[in-house]
Amino acid sequence: MTRGRVLQALCRLAAFVLLAWTSPGPAVAEPGVPVDGKAAFERLKSLAGTWEGQAGHDQPGQAAIVIYRVASGGSVVEETLFPGTPHEMISMYHIVDGELVLTHYCAMANQPRMRLDRKASTPDRLVFAFDGGTNFDPAKDTHVHSGVVEWKGETLRSAWAVYSGGKETGQNQFVLTRKK
Repeated sequence: MTRGRVLQALCRLAAFVLLAWTSPGPAVAEPGVPVDGKAAFERLKSLAGTWEGQAGHDQPGQAAIVIYRVASGGSVVEETLFPGTPHEMISMYHIVDGELVLTHYCAMANQPRMRLDRKASTPDRLVFAFDGGTNFDPAKDTHVHSGVVEWKGETLRSAWAVYSGGKETGQNQFVLTRKK
């Protein structure tokens, strides 16, 4: 290769690197920038449909079905875990004053509430923090305390921390894919 061709190749490579470096690329949340509650809610709406996979305490192991449904004029996302079984549970996600919140209606007959932790979340990983509840004493009673919903390509993963006696005793984990 002549010196002229080497210089041309290097210039093309430098131009490509400069273009790639300065192109905006896909939209990604900046580190440390809180996730918008309304945008996170819209992302949850995209789950509408039936999902199947595995669930279990501390690691997935048993078959699971989860149904997501957008209801009430688009103002709520209903998540039904284990539909039609004695362990059926429902979580309702909605916006309050611009913040994404959820209430989990547990098979243990309690109703923990959680709020999106906007600073700990990303567009692909929603982190929910405990925000009170009804029908239990969080310092003593067993309840779902906090959780994470995470998109990994075509897979939806979630992990929900279970508390008893005021401390974490394990996690309920789900690994799901959309039913075709």
